[in-house]
Amino acid sequence: MARGSKASYTAAQKRKAEQIEQSYREKGVAEDTAQARAWATVNKQSGGGEKSGGGANKPAAAKAQARRSSAKRAASSRQGLARNSRQALSQQTKASLLLEARQRNIAGRSTMNKQALVEALHED
Repeated sequence: MARGSKASYTAAQKRKAEQIEQSYREKGVAEDTAQARAWATVNKQSGGGEKSGGGANKPAAAKAQARRSSAKRAASSRQGLARNSRQALSQQTKASLLLEARQRNIAGRSTMNKQALVEALHED
């Protein structure tokens, strides 16, 4: 379950989180996981609750970059790409690939470049 009060979020942010959460639930994700992912997405795109600060200080360019990044990943998942297909993996950042490699316990991940990480994750 998402932590903290959502009072500082705008109505648009709350609607967006609800729509994202519903989408995850339709895909079979557990309710609390879906809710946590939805709020994480809203926070990444807008920098947090905008009524009382938080994201109000996040530069507009950073917000725009986060929206584009999230939108690209969402679009690729809607096109039916497998989660660990080479194409889907190559669209992720190196940092996110390193995190996934760490979760899968892939040896030598810290010395791999992005393409090597894509290959290692695809084989795993």
